[in-house]
Amino acid sequence: MSMTDPVADMLTRIRNAAAAGHRRVDMPVSKFKTEIARLLRDNHFIQDYKVLDDGKHGILRVYLRYFQEKSVIREVKRVSSPGLRRYVKATDIPRVKNGLGMAIVSTPKGLMSDKDARRARTGGELVAVVW
Repeated sequence: MSMTDPVADMLTRIRNAAAAGHRRVDMPVSKFKTEIARLLRDNHFIQDYKVLDDGKHGILRVYLRYFQEKSVIREVKRVSSPGLRRYVKATDIPRVKNGLGMAIVSTPKGLMSDKDARRARTGGELVAVVW
């Protein structure tokens, strides 16, 4: 199976693992996905993540976060896709669930949460939304 959209794959794995009540989920590693994991951790959507060496490309292991036995991540959606990129100006970055959720924006200054991108007054590609 060829991977046309590794980020969508990552988000789907996290969504499925959370729905199934798993504590952690593994996926092939990439710098971009590691950055997404860092944002999810820093914004308290996941417990933590680790990059593991499997002797090949490496594995990104994401530890899911639960609150009262429910996954903290209720929904995670890919917004921009390789076939249809969605770009937003700093002023057009959406507020996810009234600020309870987070949009992940790929800016010229790197991946940022919607709040950071607004603060830095920089737009970019709207990668995904999480709540």
